[in-house]
Amino acid sequence: MNEEIWDDNDYPIAYFITFRTHGTWLHGDGRTSVDRHGKNRFGQEKIGLDPMFSVLMDRNMNSEPFLLNGSQRKIVKLAIITVCEFRDYVLKAINVRTNHVHAVVHAQIAPDKILNAFKANATRELRQTGLVGPDQKV
Repeated sequence: MNEEIWDDNDYPIAYFITFRTHGTWLHGDGRTSVDRHGKNRFGQEKIGLDPMFSVLMDRNMNSEPFLLNGSQRKIVKLAIITVCEFRDYVLKAINVRTNHVHAVVHAQIAPDKILNAFKANATRELRQTGLVGPDQKV
């Protein structure tokens, strides 16, 4: 192998980042899920169907699930584009749906920092434009 062309760094070519709106995919339902406590790594077992856990998660919801309408989806898309421009991330693709967002992003930073910036900026923009209330979970 030619060592001169090998790009040996800690970051992939791009990240495929997906996040959901509040309450639209709870732990324990049949679609499986991941969490922040070890069940979000490649090859690790996901949280599977657990009707008792699903009922508990549903009971703990203190607001209705949040769905994005057309105006809100546009704002979320623009907010993510703004983050990428401001932080010099390369946004390769984006698709904002009613209950989730997909983005393919090239950046030399950990993906959780990208995700947090996307979510924070999108929520802030939705609030500033008056498309969601100040205490509404997005």
